[in-house]
Amino acid sequence: MEFHIDNMWNGKPLTHTPMKVSIEPLKNGTVKVTASGILFNDLPSPPPVSPGCDGATDQLWDYEVVEVFFLNSADDTYLEVELGPYGHHLVLLLQGRRNIIKTMLPMKYQVMSRTNDSWVAEAFIPIEYFPPNIDKLNAYAIHGSGEQRQYQQRYPQTENITQPDFHRLQDFGDVEFSTIIDSNSTRVYSAVWKESMAASNS
Repeated sequence: MEFHIDNMWNGKPLTHTPMKVSIEPLKNGTVKVTASGILFNDLPSPPPVSPGCDGATDQLWDYEVVEVFFLNSADDTYLEVELGPYGHHLVLLLQGRRNIIKTMLPMKYQVMSRTNDSWVAEAFIPIEYFPPNIDKLNAYAIHGSGEQRQYQQRYPQTENITQPDFHRLQDFGDVEFSTIIDSNSTRVYSAVWKESMAASNS
């Protein structure tokens, strides 16, 4: 599965080459997500990843980042994966719009290449992080700061609103996720989901 983040958040066209995202299943129980495109480097980067750490970084959305959301629209449960060009990542589970029930999940993440104007990175996401019955998806690319902050969106927002909101689940596009996880429609929530739900509801 491959696509480009080729709109501004409000549906206006981009003025540059869009970020590309590819998603593919691996035989070791993970899903590989690859992000590639322009490195804008137009705001400070997060603190360097410490040696021996996997790069999990809270509030990564404040920096230059690519985000992919995987939604089960029947339950409004979704996985949010954020990838940065300097080795940082953020993985969250959400139950209901904006309701984070687990954050800073560990994940193997590698920046494969980075030049002055481009980057390529690969994330290896355990299948148990995905909710069952994924049927919707959206993806975003963010860079810049202040009034120059740019928000790009795979499936743009469909109503006349004045600011971007990446958690508008009604804007997500349809996806046939059984091409990535064979058991997508028959899976149940994994232990990490069940434990996170129970802790959130206690």
